[in-house]
Amino acid sequence: MSLRHAVLGLLAYGPASGYDLLKTFDQSLANVWPATQSQLYTELGRLTDGGLVTVQAEGPRGRKEYAITDAGREEFHHWLTEVEPERPRRDGMLLRVFFLDQVEPDKARTFLERRAEAAAAYHDQLLSLRGPVTDDTHPLAVNGRLALEYGIRVTDTIHHWASWAADRVNSTTYDKTGKTSRTGRTSKSREGGDGARGADGGDGARGADGGDALGAAGPVNSKSRR
Repeated sequence: MSLRHAVLGLLAYGPASGYDLLKTFDQSLANVWPATQSQLYTELGRLTDGGLVTVQAEGPRGRKEYAITDAGREEFHHWLTEVEPERPRRDGMLLRVFFLDQVEPDKARTFLERRAEAAAAYHDQLLSLRGPVTDDTHPLAVNGRLALEYGIRVTDTIHHWASWAADRVNSTTYDKTGKTSRTGRTSKSREGGDGARGADGGDGARGADGGDALGAAGPVNSKSRR
């Protein structure tokens, strides 16, 4: 559902054509919520049919300029302030970590070192974006820097975790005689509850593969919006 709210949010800054919206997506929001051209135009059609967006003007070659309606702005504000963000609960990388004992230690270490290298590379890429967005004072750019900083800090954490985990592989001794729980402990140690869960009841280690977290932010060029 967030694509519709991303579109409403962009239109809250002012009317724009589908082309303008797609360009802004590609330069900023695509780093956290990618959308194809067909998806964007399909959503604009749905928003228009639902009365949340209106076609304000039409130009040559079928160009349409869209504007948010009062109902659309109300829906957007409701989503922004009252609806809790959905939290992904699956992590393919961490799922593999649970079974690293099934392969040779050198392969397990290589797997983790690759995660560290990928996180470090993306971290450097995000750091390079700090300069280009610093001087832009458009709200999308200012708030985009907050998201960018999130990505920078998360990728740094992932890099250090994966490096630490890789060093732990060769020194880890597995006891495969006991019945293990989801967290890798023997069944006798489960009395204290499942410590792997996050404080909010979700998967506490979510994001360690750099999935959504690694794509946390990118530059926002407000000059692309007309």
